[in-house]
Amino acid sequence: MEGLNAKNLGAVGAFFIGLSLLAGAAVADETCMSPYMAKIVGQEDFVYIWTVGIEGVGDGSDKLVTVDVNPGSPGYGTVVHSVSVGGRHEAHHSGLTDDRRYLWASGLQSNQIFIFDVHTNPAQPSLHKTITDFVEQSGGVVGPHTNYAMPGRMLFTGLSNAEDKEGRTALVEYTNAGDFVATYWMPDAENLRGATQSGEFADGYGYDVRALPRRNVLVTSSFTGFNNYMRNLGELMADEQAMQRFGNTVVIWDLHTRQPRKILDVPGAPLEIRCAWGANSNYCFTTTALTSKIWLIYEDETGEWQAQAVADIADASKIPLPVDISIAADDGLLFVDTWNDGTTRVFDVSDPFSPKQIYERKIGDQVNMLSQSWDGERIYFTSSLLANWDKQAGEPGELQYFKAFSWDGQALQPGFAIDFLAEELGAPHQMRFGAYALYGKQRPTASISRED
Repeated sequence: MEGLNAKNLGAVGAFFIGLSLLAGAAVADETCMSPYMAKIVGQEDFVYIWTVGIEGVGDGSDKLVTVDVNPGSPGYGTVVHSVSVGGRHEAHHSGLTDDRRYLWASGLQSNQIFIFDVHTNPAQPSLHKTITDFVEQSGGVVGPHTNYAMPGRMLFTGLSNAEDKEGRTALVEYTNAGDFVATYWMPDAENLRGATQSGEFADGYGYDVRALPRRNVLVTSSFTGFNNYMRNLGELMADEQAMQRFGNTVVIWDLHTRQPRKILDVPGAPLEIRCAWGANSNYCFTTTALTSKIWLIYEDETGEWQAQAVADIADASKIPLPVDISIAADDGLLFVDTWNDGTTRVFDVSDPFSPKQIYERKIGDQVNMLSQSWDGERIYFTSSLLANWDKQAGEPGELQYFKAFSWDGQALQPGFAIDFLAEELGAPHQMRFGAYALYGKQRPTASISRED
């Protein structure tokens, strides 16, 4: 990390899965979605973007922004709606329920969860319900992060805890109606909770979660606690002790019982998890933010889960800072975004033990999230990482944007871009897809007027 500073860092699900595989290229949906979730058949109509409010930019509040992405629509490439939630909550991740009727979006700082109705009028989502007692209900979990669809449930990862606001945390489960169900604390060195510690680390940290139902497995990754992610990035990176408080583990869980089974060493802050879709592909990928590597989490021939570093991402000495990743529906490609250099890289992962980079493109002066359609033809990018880590408004370059590209199998071709600062919307983060067809509705032929 030498030389690092603020400037250079500056039973429904299975049916729809089967339907999507049969439909082939006619199916278009994000490849990072839960296998329990209903799939979009055909072209997505909207991308819903959970957006961080910036003081002095528009109303300054976090908001859900709706962008029309259907090329056949008169409003294609424009913002057609936004709904603010009042105040800045560190808008971060969001997720749709398994029936896709509601979009849950969480605030890392305020610990509030905002539930949007996206089915009544897909072009104009409305705020349906707000959960304000997440910390109390969960027994002290702080920083609701991943919002992940289970059958009739939403499963959350936490990033921290209310006691010391470091990285020890838990999984939290709610019903789709917004009722608390249970908290499942991460195994750590003081309490393994029945899990096997396979290596050096048992930190109890959390970040992302993904399910492999055919193997009865949940996989979680780790990051850092509230004290770190709410600090100014330059100050954080200069604090050697704080830099030791990042996660180094991936945990394998029993999917049905929510019981941790095995703790795997994955040093360097493993972030997003993306699991393969093939019926016999029992593995997932993650990347490590601090060591810039792709890791493979896989089930070996004996049925044991293992972790192995399988590729480097760019030049780690230049601190590219891997963030979001996306696996193609045929498990052949892995897109990897690196925030600090604003670049996406594409790896051939047809041999998951030997990924090979085949393409790269600079997207902006910073880049974070990406979502790709199930048919692999459309890729969307957003820019914001964390409010205190983002390069600041007023600095030169493309800082806060939403960009649409097509993928022709060899290269990204630009579509359209929206400057979120110029539109006075804020800093765009997580994306989710929407479509009229999911709810038996027809797309209007007239242009949708923007409502804020």
